Amino acid sequence: MKTILVGYMASGKTTIGKLLSESLELPFYDLDSIIEQEFKTTINEIFVQKGELFFRKKEREILESFLATTDSYILALGGGTPCYYDNFNLYQNQEIRSFYLKASVSSLLERLKIQKNTRPIVANLNDEALNEFVAKHLFERNYFYNQVQTIITVDNKNEQEIVSEILSKLA
Repeated sequence: MKTILVGYMASGKTTIGKLLSESLELPFYDLDSIIEQEFKTTINEIFVQKGELFFRKKEREILESFLATTDSYILALGGGTPCYYDNFNLYQNQEIRSFYLKASVSSLLERLKIQKNTRPIVANLNDEALNEFVAKHLFERNYFYNQVQTIITVDNKNEQEIVSEILSKLA
């Protein structure tokens, strides 16, 4: 089974992916972690040292390679991954089940305020700037996120409810 999770940062892709992995007894991978291992540095450092264009090209290459060489998995994509180089087309086939973990702006803001220190891209934003940043990105990325097979709304659900909903769709 090949399963891909997409969504904005703080939507729960990694947490839900790990729980799904345990339930399905499949390996869990996080694309950002794979990229960091490949370059032996953080995503933030890659952006700073090499720029976003370099990062997005390498992200595409690594995603393509992963999809071509890995058989069964749960994979969490980076928040921007579906939006560049038509990456969303890579998981538009019957072999891969794709899910968008859809969270509202208010839910994402709640989570991001708690996680700000671990997310360099938003760490220095005040509440108003963070709200604008998230709303703008969600609007821009909405088309790409909606290219999945199944949308799972995560607002007001606990982790187990989300996992159960995904498992029911996989059955």
